[in-house]
Amino acid sequence: MNSSNEQVIFEDNFDGKPDQGWSWLRENSDCWRIQNSGLEIRVEPGVADTVRNALLRTAPDRSEGTFAIEVTITNHAYPTQQYEQAGITWYHDGKPVFKEVKELIDGDLYIIPGRQPMPTKSVRLRLVVTANSWEAQYCPEDATEFQTAATGELPPPGDDQVSIQCYNGPPDGEHWIRFENFSIKQLS
Repeated sequence: MNSSNEQVIFEDNFDGKPDQGWSWLRENSDCWRIQNSGLEIRVEPGVADTVRNALLRTAPDRSEGTFAIEVTITNHAYPTQQYEQAGITWYHDGKPVFKEVKELIDGDLYIIPGRQPMPTKSVRLRLVVTANSWEAQYCPEDATEFQTAATGELPPPGDDQVSIQCYNGPPDGEHWIRFENFSIKQLS
């Protein structure tokens, strides 16, 4: 999955605590933990504007090349709540403008955007961004190649942040999502 022209500019394996540069959005410290080199977040009720425990960091300057943001997500429990989801969200000027997630819709799991079926427990998400575009890619567990789910446009580079987060969880269930091997790579 790694190409020789990719340069890792940041990675976090969540050993002990999130690395410097991360900040919590609406932190609920009872609903996140670090275990076995992974960050686990309980999927709480909420949507894009009310998400809890979103872990944010400054995104790379898209005017300086093409970048890939990658993370592996694993569901500990099968989602049960309509639109229950986890993945990567892109923030521009403090507002969520794009997400690449594994999401439960009408009883089935999909990669959104693109509504690609995603039946595996784990998936590696890869968001490729340029000065004006995004490409949502994914690699199901036991696969070796990324597939493209969808492509689109982003606003011009500015105050950009990237997050790993989950939301639309059941109010009375304890569903945990595991995030592993977060990285930001420069592709060109």
